[in-house]
Amino acid sequence: MRKVVIGTHDEGLKRLKTTDVDEPQTVGSKEIKVRVHASSLNYHDLSVANGTIPTAQNRVPLSDCSGIITQVGEDVDEFEEGDHVVSTFFPDWLNGEPRCSDFSRTPGDGLDGYATEYVVRPATWFTKAPQGWSHAEAATITTAGLTAWRALVVEGKLKAGDKVLLLGTGGVSIYALQIAKAMGAYVAITSSSDEKLEKAKALGADFIVNYKAEPEWGSAVNAWSGEKGVDHVVEVGGPATLAQSINACRVNGNIVLIGVLTGVKGDVPTAALMAKQINLKGIIVGSREHQNDFVNALEASGIKPVIDTSFSLDELAKAFEKRVNGKNYGKNRHCLL
Repeated sequence: MRKVVIGTHDEGLKRLKTTDVDEPQTVGSKEIKVRVHASSLNYHDLSVANGTIPTAQNRVPLSDCSGIITQVGEDVDEFEEGDHVVSTFFPDWLNGEPRCSDFSRTPGDGLDGYATEYVVRPATWFTKAPQGWSHAEAATITTAGLTAWRALVVEGKLKAGDKVLLLGTGGVSIYALQIAKAMGAYVAITSSSDEKLEKAKALGADFIVNYKAEPEWGSAVNAWSGEKGVDHVVEVGGPATLAQSINACRVNGNIVLIGVLTGVKGDVPTAALMAKQINLKGIIVGSREHQNDFVNALEASGIKPVIDTSFSLDELAKAFEKRVNGKNYGKNRHCLL
């Protein structure tokens, strides 16, 4: 079978190497064997692949996958051969409060990931995929989809009529747009691309703002909300965008920090945060229980993810390059053909 590993002799995405290895044959009593059909590309995966986040030599990248179970261990009751499944981001976080503060046990980072054709893993590392979904669609759930779900529903307690602000048109933000609209919320979204904003509007966005044309986009969103502020902000930028997000948020509103695209440290307007008594919380994806709940919600709502482009396993570096260039809308995929 083929798999991609991260070498150490080249720089950047040239470190990605496709190799042929033996297909795994042995399945433990509590394990399943999965034929991987698709994976989803995330910013975290890019950081590991290009060396921004260090990892072990010959690590197999990619934290997300969907596929079909081809073999089931004798003590596995939850799954059967032929089931369509989706991987989980934190395999050890099954339920309850967060237990993870790093990526040492995340596939594609501290553990081998899913840029391969077959894997044998504990059954608890997977959930079932939504019925009727393609493998490419299901592969979006693990990171982007579940992060959006947890930010709005688990942490934010989103309800109909709430106002939501989303930053950018990447995988998490577009999923959050779809979730919010399915639950009857109003959504504002930002981007530097008018073309991407029009696509977001077609998906149901109620207010769009180009943050390059409108640097004070927080004030623009606040005005859209009737000067009351939005109830929820899904904050992907970090230090360079947080001040605008605080400006846009209502008193006692919620800002969930899910990304640091503008840096890992910087100035925070603490006085404004305190004056508005805003609930600011950082999160990283979610638990297996959260993912099962999310899958149930997807089946009930009819939401389908937005897929920008598909690539073969051998084109993984090319797929990441498109991510680097910021040309993707929604999620990039690589499909194992």
